[in-house]
Order: sequence, then C-alpha cells, then structure tokens
Amino acid sequence: MTDDTYFPDPEREADAFAALQARLPEMFERIFPDRMHPRTILVIPSMTLDPDVLSKVSGVHHYEERMLCMLLLLRMPRTRIVYVTSQPIADCIVDYYLHLLPGIPHQHARDRLTLLSCHDGSDEALTGKIIDRPRLLERIDAALGDRTFAHMMCFNVTELERRLAVRLSVPIYGCDPALLPLGSKSGSRKLFRETGLLVADGFEDLADENELAEALADLKNRNPRLERAMVKLNEGFSGEGNAVFRFAGAPDGPVTKGWIGNHLAGMDFATEDMGWDLFRAKIAEMGGIVEAFIEGDDKRSPSVQYRIDPSGHLKPVSTHDQVLGGIGNQVFQGCRFPAEGDYRLEIQADGMKAGRRLQQQGVLGRFGIDFISVPHEGGWHHYATEVNLRKGGTTHPFIMLQFLTDGSYDAESGLFMTPDGQARYYHATDNLEAPRYRGVTPDDLIDIAVRHDIHFHGAAQRGVVFHLIGALSEFGKLGTVCVGASPEEAEHLYRETVAILDRECEGRGSSIDPA
Repeated sequence: MTDDTYFPDPEREADAFAALQARLPEMFERIFPDRMHPRTILVIPSMTLDPDVLSKVSGVHHYEERMLCMLLLLRMPRTRIVYVTSQPIADCIVDYYLHLLPGIPHQHARDRLTLLSCHDGSDEALTGKIIDRPRLLERIDAALGDRTFAHMMCFNVTELERRLAVRLSVPIYGCDPALLPLGSKSGSRKLFRETGLLVADGFEDLADENELAEALADLKNRNPRLERAMVKLNEGFSGEGNAVFRFAGAPDGPVTKGWIGNHLAGMDFATEDMGWDLFRAKIAEMGGIVEAFIEGDDKRSPSVQYRIDPSGHLKPVSTHDQVLGGIGNQVFQGCRFPAEGDYRLEIQADGMKAGRRLQQQGVLGRFGIDFISVPHEGGWHHYATEVNLRKGGTTHPFIMLQFLTDGSYDAESGLFMTPDGQARYYHATDNLEAPRYRGVTPDDLIDIAVRHDIHFHGAAQRGVVFHLIGALSEFGKLGTVCVGASPEEAEHLYRETVAILDRECEGRGSSIDPA
C-alpha cells in the first residue's frame, strides 16, 4: 500500500495521531468507569523491538500470547475485543482464558471476541505485517465498528503502531513514540540525574566502540578500585542487550583507551550468542551506555510500575522483585509480587520523582522503573537503572491477578487486596523451560493442571494461571503466575508446579528453573 492517505509524511502522521489521542480523556472519563458501556478494544501484541536482540529469546513469536490476559476484559458484558497475531492461536488456548472469566458464560464472551491472524511466522514485527496486508486491515476495520468507543492496546508503541492507529483511525492507550528517547538507557540515566535519584557512575549517548572504550577508561581512572562495568545497548530488551566488562589484568596507573579496546571482544554478554561483532554493530546503530557495576553480597533487583491515565493522573500500580538469570544475572526471568517489605515503599516513592517528570513530558499509559538495591548500615541504597516506557514482564501477571480477583493495589501498604480484604501474592515467570517439556501440548498441560489440582480456583482466589502456552510443545517453554495468600504459598505453588511438570515429563531431560 502506497496511498498517501495511509502513509502520510511524518509531520502529517504525527498531527493525525495527536488528534486521535485527544479523544482519549473524554473516553476515559465517560466510558472506562462504566462496565456496561459498549466499547471495542483492539489488541496489537507486537513486540516492535530490535529484531536481532529479540532473536535471542527462545520462542519469541509466542510472546504475542502474553497479552491474552486482556481477554479477561470480556467480563464486562458489552465489551468487544479484536485480537490480532502473527500466527493463529489454538482454540484450546483461547478457551483456557475464556473459562477463567468470572460470572460470564463462555459462549457469551466468545461471541464478543474477534481473532485475526497474519498467518506469517517471520521475524518481522507483527504491526509491520498487519500494515502490509490491506485485506487484513479491511477485516480489522470492519470488526472495530464505531470508533467513538474504540481504542488500541499495544505491548509498546513505535512509529509502526502510530501509523497503524492513523490508518485505522483509533487512538492508542500508550505513549507517543516521539517520547521514546526518554525510556532509552541513555535517556533513563539523564532523567534519574535530573530528578535526584541515585544512579551508578557512568556515561551515556555513546555512539561507537571508540567512545565506548574511552568511557570505560575514564570510568576506571575515576575509580581505580572498580573491577567491573556494565555496557548496555540503548534499546536492549529484558537484559538481552547487556554485557559486563572486567578490568582484570589492567595495567597499574591510568588505563588507556587502547587497552580497553583490545579487551572489548572478551566481555561477558548476557546471551551466549550475542558476540562482540553483533554488539559492536548495535552500538553503532542505536548507541549505548557504560556504568559502574554495582557490587553487593545481598543485591536485589526490584522494580516499580506506574500508570499515567488519559486524564493525566499518575499513580503506582505495583512493585516486584525481579528474578534474573543468564550470564552475569542480567536477563529477566520472572518476578515476585510484591517487592520485599523492607524497601517496596521506598522504591515506590523514589520512582514517583521520575514519574512526575515523565507526566510533565506527556507520557501516557503503563511504564516501569528498575532499580538495583544493596543493603547498607540502617537501610538500603536504591540505584535507578532504567525506565521502560512500555508493558513488560511484570505487566501481564499483575493484570491477570487484578482481573481474576476484582481486587486492587493499595499504594499505602504496597499490597494487593481482594474485595473482601485478603492480601494476595504471586510468583511469576516467562521462562519455565526444559527440553523434557517439548511435545507437551496445550491440552496435555491443562489436563496435568486439573489432575493435580493446581489450576486457578476463582472461589479460593489461589492457584496457577499459565501463559505462553503455545510455546510449550515446540520450545519446551511456558509461563506461570502462581497466586497465593502469602509469599510462602505463592513460592510453594511455583515449586510444586515445576515438580509436577518434571514428574509428568520424567526421562526427557532436566528442567531449567529460572528462580
């Protein structure tokens, strides 16, 4: 499609998008609070991120299933959802989510759900696939109906999602892509310094390997005792774009840029198949940062999530302790909700300082702020590390808990409370993976969960909800959200789930426990 109506010049497109977004405040105030009001939600779960970095994630095309938690919005009886994916989603997976709906007959919900697919498993971002298919666009057009009541939900919003929104004449409940530099690694560091948050010593806006080597040399010379430094791509995802540089063997006295340059290829990359050649190319393409490695025997990686609604109000929505793995413990594996009681309200308050600046800049929707926390005498030091102006690995578990229980987050305590005043906790992962799980179909998984009585019970508001189910048979990988009435119960449910799956698949290999 080359018609200028669909592909205006960037300035016209930005103006058209701004006009669409101007609809959201009135829609948010009039329609969103009324569960009986008609509305249509277009879900585009495209991970529109760097394809070379994404290719390192096992079963990444199934990550489009993570936003199936939005199907739980069908509990509102006049809500319609249009869900578009690269490949068709198996009926049994859709049925699994619809059967989680409290108080809504399965068929009633199914009649209000439209599933559409590109039938394309290539590495191109889903949104680009949609734009390239005029007949699919026509089917989405028809499914959306009256745009007065329609909006789009995305994993992240880039120029591609903006273009799709303009083409379909529907606003996005998400951040304008013009603001994305605020959420890059470089933009995050600058934001944190401006708002007075603690940040590791380092440098940002590095454009190539020469600047990278110079920054690492300066960092070491400013702190001769420094043993390691982090090197991060500006647009890395879940730690996949991170590397650790070690200063072991550095000469006495000032370290030169030349010495650093000779050792860059030996960095410890977060994923084994990244390698220096690809990393160097990505630094030249998107830029990056270096910062001092934060040492600590009891180091934690908490995060706090916020939402800025279309009326401009900012509020915290959750905290988590992230579970990290991979080389150097840099890759996101899962999370525990809420973050540790010793510091969850501290990071929530710290993050609000950056959140208010983002609010002033016009950021919209959900975003997260990650920290590295280390104990010190009498408390904790919280180093802010990055802003994620998108949904992330902690988003869908919390949405599942919220929609399944009708509960809410209490910002004063940092706890999630059900309507009858009971606290709920969870342990969640996107990376429960093992060779022995390959060949287990979605139907097999559901049967295992039911026979062992670990599936989520609506009445008790505890149990296990699965996601990434489509990745299980081919990749031996799935996600879980294990909900309990205490942190210990949630952790036990997770361990029990792993043990059950391992027993059911005994003799096929060993599991990889991300926790």
